[in-house]
Amino acid sequence: MHDVLGPDYELTVLPLPDDYEGEVVASLVRRRAADPAGRAVLYLHGFTDYFFQTHLAEHFAAQGIDFYGLDLRKYGRSLLPHQTRGFVRSVTEYFPEIDEAVRIIRAEHGHEEVILNAHSTGGLVAALWADRVRGRGLVQNLVLNSPFLDLNVPGHLRLAADVLHLPLSRLPARAVLPLGLSTAYGTSLHRDHHGEWEFDLEWKPVGGFPVHAAWLAAIRRAQRRLHGGLRVDVPVLVLCAEKGLRLRDFAPEAQGADTVLDPEQIARWSTRIGGHVTCVRVPGGMHDLVLSPAPARERVFAEMDRWLACYR
Repeated sequence: MHDVLGPDYELTVLPLPDDYEGEVVASLVRRRAADPAGRAVLYLHGFTDYFFQTHLAEHFAAQGIDFYGLDLRKYGRSLLPHQTRGFVRSVTEYFPEIDEAVRIIRAEHGHEEVILNAHSTGGLVAALWADRVRGRGLVQNLVLNSPFLDLNVPGHLRLAADVLHLPLSRLPARAVLPLGLSTAYGTSLHRDHHGEWEFDLEWKPVGGFPVHAAWLAAIRRAQRRLHGGLRVDVPVLVLCAEKGLRLRDFAPEAQGADTVLDPEQIARWSTRIGGHVTCVRVPGGMHDLVLSPAPARERVFAEMDRWLACYR
């Protein structure tokens, strides 16, 4: 069926086993290349996010690479009325939809090479998934856009999150941490505010999703697992902004820095993903690097293309 992005985009709903909130689905969006060359990109979004970056899909499709965007459970197209937005108790809950998406791409659509491209929380999930399936040849490259490899908070708060992760994980699903909402990033992106992009504000509100205690505990467990060292066995490209900036409200500088994560942390932990990692810092890059102003995002596309040409 046609997707909300238009007739060039096909939507497939992936039914999944029920979880503790009931029915679960994921959503796979496909952009076919006019002259396919047997390669595909599978894209995973971040927190408070969904796939809407058509210019990313068009970039790969123009090179003969079929593009697939996966809306994970409880996000975007996949969010069902009874579900808590973005909530999981473990990032491994996302593995079944990634497994199924890769199966469809390879077995049903005949692609021999799969590039797993993931942003922010999706980047953390992708790294752990790729570590889990190492040796099986399911993906050939891992391209991570500002992956969520650590908490962008002062050290004493990270320590508190670690000490309290078990009590946090046992709180009710709807227990929300009183962290407040920052609008700096969302308003720097959406064209109704200070940005250039159009996206669904129900699926990606400018103030973000509430942070649930059990979700944060799950993220912290995943980050500690990565910090201990993964063994991803394919080439990995990690892209992140040149600089980070902490803001609660919009300022013009937000459109030239990562206002969500700390690029220094990303660069530090990137080499824990596997034995073959390239890390590139992008001047003027924002948190979602492909939504950065034109000079930075053109640099991102050029870096991805050059790297993918080298490591096939």
